[in-house]
Amino acid sequence: MAGQIFYRERQKAQEGSRTPRFRVVAVTGLDLKVYGNHFRKKELEQIAAATGADLVALERDPNSAKMKQHP
Repeated sequence: MAGQIFYRERQKAQEGSRTPRFRVVAVTGLDLKVYGNHFRKKELEQIAAATGADLVALERDPNSAKMKQHP
């Protein structure tokens, strides 16, 4: 079984902002150390291809995003 890299979209990232939009949450089945905090989708795809891992996108609960908004 190939390893898996779980990632999610950052809460403060916006479409078209030209900043990395994703954060690695967990890695399973791989001997991999992650040193960065924020990644671009292309970077995650390159890491997954090099390690033979599958990328798993974690979905955000739409209700929790509304509750955490600050004025």
